[in-house]
Amino acid sequence: MKAVGALRQLGQTQQKLLRSLLAAPQGASVETLCLALGVTHNAVRQHLAALIAAGYVERGTARPTGGRPQARYLLLPAGRELFPRNYGLIATGILEHLYASAGKAAVQSLLATMGQELGSAAASRIDGEDDAAIAARLAEQLDALGYEASTVQRDGETQVEAWNCVFHTLARTHPDVCRFDLAFMEAATGRPIQHMECLLRGGHACRFRLGKPRSGEG
Repeated sequence: MKAVGALRQLGQTQQKLLRSLLAAPQGASVETLCLALGVTHNAVRQHLAALIAAGYVERGTARPTGGRPQARYLLLPAGRELFPRNYGLIATGILEHLYASAGKAAVQSLLATMGQELGSAAASRIDGEDDAAIAARLAEQLDALGYEASTVQRDGETQVEAWNCVFHTLARTHPDVCRFDLAFMEAATGRPIQHMECLLRGGHACRFRLGKPRSGEG
């Protein structure tokens, strides 16, 4: 289940509780949450129990208050990831600014470098004894970046398809941003990559073919 979909699956009270914890990096007590949500202590505890079981919240160390210690409840990374972030809009704005200020060649170089660095970091997670296994691991890494990728059989071999280009809007006016994709995949696999089909050119997906390992690799 995607993060945004998971958040919407929660009830309004649990969503509000998570937002309260998001705004309280040091954690919040049951009493504080009762006031924020306008519900009873028992209701807050029930919601906290469900969110703890789901891995979104944890019970932190109790803090002395001069009276009975009050436990603090903290938002875990998985809970923080439930909240959407419009990275695509921000990235597009940054790249558009770079195109205007630094020029096309500088952006191409930046995208290739970024792709190579991220691909090199992903290389340790891409293994397999045959081309199909390597393609499957590559699709997993692309999917983790938001490409909605999987493998497909074409021309008697396993290729990789992606349905959600992370730079799709920008690529309409600057198709050279695809350099990032290719640089990432080549660095991750140590293989040349052919862009066989492209969403921008009317394809139903972006489809990539893995070439043979470079000399001395694989």
